[in-house]
Amino acid sequence: MKRIGVSEVGLTEAGDILSRIGNTPLMPLKKINQEVPHVTLLAKAEWFNPGGSVKDRAAARIVAEAERTGLLTKEKVLLDASSGNTAVAYAMIGSAKGYRVRLCVPANASPSVIKTLRAYGAELVLTNPLESSDGAILEARRLAGESPARYFYADQYNNPCNWQAHYDTTGPEIWEQTEGTVTHFVAGLGTSGTMMGTGRRLKELNPSIQLVAVQPDSPLHGLEGLKQMATSIVPGIYDAGLPDRQEMVKTERAYRMVKRLAREEGLLVGISSGAALEAGLRIARGIERGLIVMIFPDGGERYLDEEFWKQ
Repeated sequence: MKRIGVSEVGLTEAGDILSRIGNTPLMPLKKINQEVPHVTLLAKAEWFNPGGSVKDRAAARIVAEAERTGLLTKEKVLLDASSGNTAVAYAMIGSAKGYRVRLCVPANASPSVIKTLRAYGAELVLTNPLESSDGAILEARRLAGESPARYFYADQYNNPCNWQAHYDTTGPEIWEQTEGTVTHFVAGLGTSGTMMGTGRRLKELNPSIQLVAVQPDSPLHGLEGLKQMATSIVPGIYDAGLPDRQEMVKTERAYRMVKRLAREEGLLVGISSGAALEAGLRIARGIERGLIVMIFPDGGERYLDEEFWKQ
């Protein structure tokens, strides 16, 4: 029997799953938007990426550039620190491309995330939960320093490929999807790559677009993936002067918005998406009109064990 090649059925030969990264839809929030009818609220639905989050974009760019420059070969182990979503992206990409992946992750990361990482075959180093993502960063640095020849240390917090991925993809997508009518861009700060890259591109396209950065209001918070910059290891790619406005969000307010999105909009999203909506609504209530695009980084399936769902 003749074997039918992928080219004969219109598929690409390499990287099929990775070719699905990006070009995520903008979702209207029809019911919640009724509270601020003078403004349009749109969510950039990043859970449509194959790894389930916005972090697919940066991870794919980091790996591709490391391959191009020879820093990542099959003889090396891909190493990085992550609180969750970037780890999943690395694990997925490593599986697709045949790389060994070792990830430093806080021990209190979502159980679903840890199960997903193991399903992809990644090796995990679980770090002190009380040290959050900073503890994972320090452990990854230690491992890379001890065995530099063994690892490609991706270092997402300081790697310019992180923000460049969003400069080249997320920013242009938002501009095209809104036909240049976006007035405000809202994104949470973790590595800060989404805000830095998308924000820079949007400002080039229209300097009057307002960039709104979202942070937890406390160093002890439940907004997984987000950092309070004043009390954390600040990413090297972060430029505090780029956002026009900082919005500090309480964990409980983000939880409330996550529930509202599920029960009013049919959108099951992650906690940082709730934080973005909380900030977006604040902006909407203070302006006469506009079009606000909020990054919703991931879906909610990874957080269904969180206690707030039971309350």
